[in-house]
Amino acid sequence: MPPNSRLIPLIIASALFMENMDSTIIATSLPAIAADLGTDPIALKLAFTTYLLSLTVFIPISGWCADRFGARNVFRLAIIVFTLGSIACGLANSLGGLVAARAVQGIGGAMMVPVGRIILLRSIPKSELVDAMAWLTIPALLGPLVGPPIGGFITDTFSWRWVFWMNVPFGIAAIVFASSLMPKIEVDHVPPLDVKGFLLSGAGLSATVFGLTVMGRDLLPGAAPYGLVILGIVLLYFYLRHARVSPAPILDLRLLKIATFHAGVLGGSLFRVGVGAVPFLLPLLFQLGFGMTAFRSGLLTCAAAAGAITMKFPAARLIRRFGFRQLLIINGVVASLSIAALGFLTPSTAFAVILPLLFAGGFLRSLQFTAMNAMAYSDIENPAMSHATSLYTVIQHLSLSAGVVLAAFVLEAAQFWRGNVELAIGDFAMAFTIVALFAASSVNWFANLAPDAGASVSGRTSSPLDE
Repeated sequence: MPPNSRLIPLIIASALFMENMDSTIIATSLPAIAADLGTDPIALKLAFTTYLLSLTVFIPISGWCADRFGARNVFRLAIIVFTLGSIACGLANSLGGLVAARAVQGIGGAMMVPVGRIILLRSIPKSELVDAMAWLTIPALLGPLVGPPIGGFITDTFSWRWVFWMNVPFGIAAIVFASSLMPKIEVDHVPPLDVKGFLLSGAGLSATVFGLTVMGRDLLPGAAPYGLVILGIVLLYFYLRHARVSPAPILDLRLLKIATFHAGVLGGSLFRVGVGAVPFLLPLLFQLGFGMTAFRSGLLTCAAAAGAITMKFPAARLIRRFGFRQLLIINGVVASLSIAALGFLTPSTAFAVILPLLFAGGFLRSLQFTAMNAMAYSDIENPAMSHATSLYTVIQHLSLSAGVVLAAFVLEAAQFWRGNVELAIGDFAMAFTIVALFAASSVNWFANLAPDAGASVSGRTSSPLDE
């Protein structure tokens, strides 16, 4: 193990903290940003999806860049780019300017976390993977915990612009840690960059997701959004053909032949559609539906992050006790129900009901993420870790983006159906229910796993009761 291997999770977590806090702060500040920029709060889904889209496009080359130029160098540069993008977000005076700055942030984020995860996966034995995955995210989850109330306080007291500028000191600290503690991991052979695959996959994914995002918002003329979606699908089809014959494709789909990775990617993507919609819907429900201030809304939503942090302590024991298959099935159903339950909250619902529901939902969703992530890499060999991380992270962020798009589409459809431009509480009930159904459908993929799937990581083998 590298000299500072025990500190690697903390170094990566410093970047995760900055990234996750930034995302949750934006969600809390959406109504204030919309009012200041003179745009519809739902149209600000572009600020969400553009960031996730930028991640999706550039994550595929993160593994290659880490192997080619050195993980520590790429990690530091990514933090610098993310910090500069944060400064630009705070200076934005229009929706277009904010979206462009978020794209820059996304380029930095596309290199920060995946490269750090590659180093982690190559530095620890698989028997310690569950504990590492669980402990890795504890400091990072402090972002969602402190982000909503701090973001709400700053938005109400000063300006939403400061929620971006506060990333600067965190960025400087992360650069110092990376320079002094991040180990050097050398790769003997680095294949040439799959330029054709990168262009096809990047253009295809971006056209498809952006086309879906702007549908019905009059941001592009006529049938242009539908044309973008069709173009994106065509480009992705050509990428699939290219990947079958390329010796080193940028996104290696052959890894999907591994059962645990296959379930983690495809089943996990459906679950993340539901989870990706929650941070978009909750602040809108509390502020526009219930009439709360940004600060009060933030105090409530941070309860979910508190539940997520609490889960990290029993995560390894639960996975060893039940195994991946059983845990992912049972917890996946209960976690999906917790998402649907959010849609039935009303302004008269007592905080004594709301807070435990948010706390439990955060606990369940975080447990599902920890189990899915650890299982997905359980059967991946060390040389394939960079390719596996790139593919897994791309689909992960694409599904989170799809969750925001789906939730916004349901809200817009409900508005259109009622013939009213104002959001109603019933619109949120429909949105939460639909995204929860997507999350619940992930259970089908986990049910097809062998009872002892991922045993090298979970430490649990099958018993007759599992059959």
